[in-house]
Amino acid sequence: MSELIIPPKALMRPVGRAIVEYDMIRDGDRILLGVSGGKDSLTLLHILKHLSTYAPVKFELAALTIDPQVEGFDPSILKQYMADLDIPYFYEEYPIEAQAQKSMKKDSFCSFCSRMKRGLMYSTARREGYNVLALAQHLDDLAESFMMSAFHQGQLRTMKAHYLNDDGDVRIIRPLSYVRERQTRDFASEHTLPVIPDSCPACFSMPTQREHMKQLLGTEEQNYKNLYKNLLSAMRPLMLEGGIPGKEGHNE
Repeated sequence: MSELIIPPKALMRPVGRAIVEYDMIRDGDRILLGVSGGKDSLTLLHILKHLSTYAPVKFELAALTIDPQVEGFDPSILKQYMADLDIPYFYEEYPIEAQAQKSMKKDSFCSFCSRMKRGLMYSTARREGYNVLALAQHLDDLAESFMMSAFHQGQLRTMKAHYLNDDGDVRIIRPLSYVRERQTRDFASEHTLPVIPDSCPACFSMPTQREHMKQLLGTEEQNYKNLYKNLLSAMRPLMLEGGIPGKEGHNE
């Protein structure tokens, strides 16, 4: 029987700071959290569930998993876990890999899969009446996107912390924007969260630009201890680009 885990202050502080600074959660919000089965989304699940028990702003929380029906990846074990935590749960199956083989052109599978999943998340949120979609990208993800955009596209862009989708009916928030990946890794390991190995097998099967950037930043951080603090300072205007609400299309 799984129980809600109370996250440490070291996790709650940066999440609370991001939520307040970017006005992520408002009274009466119905938040749908995308749970892939990875360490980040499972950590955020416990953070938001705990926050919902005492935050002055009242909100509802549910979770959603998109099963892309990729060989070797089975997130269905999350169903019982969500039931044990008494969290409303939606499980959507879609043959993304098969669809990619038919429709994908110049894009990578990762990009194609991401767009397909996002569309399915929006559809589920609308169908079930949720006005906020929570995603679990952390500071390391934002920094990697920032560097990849500068290196490969010659542009200063990264994922936004809070914005409104193009249709204007779903707000997207990233409460882990100030959290380091090592923090979610440690939390998941310490509490033996049901992390699904290789939560994106198609991406793990070959090196990616993101993995290369992750290794590069890891090497640089050994020499510059304030690297991520400085990158966050550089990215903050981009994370709120255009204000709230914002527009999509900036390394979502």
